Amino acid sequence: MAEPFEPFRKDLLAGKTTLITGGGSGLGRSMALRMAGLGARVAVVGRRQEPLVETVEAIRKAGGAAASATCDVRDPEAVAKALDTVEGELGPVNQLINNAAGNFLSASEDLSPNAFNSVVQIVLYGTFHATREVGRRLIERKQKGEILAIVTSYVYSGSAFVLPSAAVKAGVLAMMRSLATEWAVYGIRTNAIAPGPFPTEGAFSRLMPGSELEKQALRRVPGKRFGEHWELTNLVAYTMSDASPYQTGDLVTIDGGEALFSGQQFAGFAHLDRASAKEMMAALKPKK
Repeated sequence: MAEPFEPFRKDLLAGKTTLITGGGSGLGRSMALRMAGLGARVAVVGRRQEPLVETVEAIRKAGGAAASATCDVRDPEAVAKALDTVEGELGPVNQLINNAAGNFLSASEDLSPNAFNSVVQIVLYGTFHATREVGRRLIERKQKGEILAIVTSYVYSGSAFVLPSAAVKAGVLAMMRSLATEWAVYGIRTNAIAPGPFPTEGAFSRLMPGSELEKQALRRVPGKRFGEHWELTNLVAYTMSDASPYQTGDLVTIDGGEALFSGQQFAGFAHLDRASAKEMMAALKPKK
């Protein structure tokens, strides 16, 4: 386990009002708590009211400002209504973190059109609805802002058995990069972060249902550990702060080297102790 590290001053995000979709649980909740702890006013939206209320209460108990609204990101009118609600409490939103997602393991030949469409609606359409609504308001107010999308470490390569997620996360990345160019004139920055394995009670528990699958996932990380939430939230805070004003259209991967390890033919040597690895490599050298 990595020891938490505090690299930022406490007012890093003062003046920011951040909307986080799927902000009531998992990584979304961790991001909400971190952003609020650095001075942002934080709004969390999602379909279930209870975790949203708990997150808001935790932020307020720590001295921060927060609000929540139930919202299905698949419905553009619901997104607009939720924004009206939280802006009524916190003031104009000038940041958005697109975190709401849906995913499940399935052989692609067994996918139904409805199952595929469910992920498309939540991830791709949901990101568009939230991004468009926040973007329009920023443009109308002539206000600068930041928009971030949480994608995946397989956004370039795709991934077997999570076909809907792989397809739509690539679309979300294209959306952020397209808008980085189009909305730069308005002072709106759009970026993406691709986390690798970060344990949560939600998506991680559904996608890693057994200990053997978790062991396999751990073997793909050169450092032989999963990520800690604070490591991701530090990156999110920096990306959404005024410390990164020239960063836009970017994808930052934070996966402990998992994607690199998986794509390198001889990376398996890294799992051996170094003496054994060298011995094996020496045995493979051609004889003189």
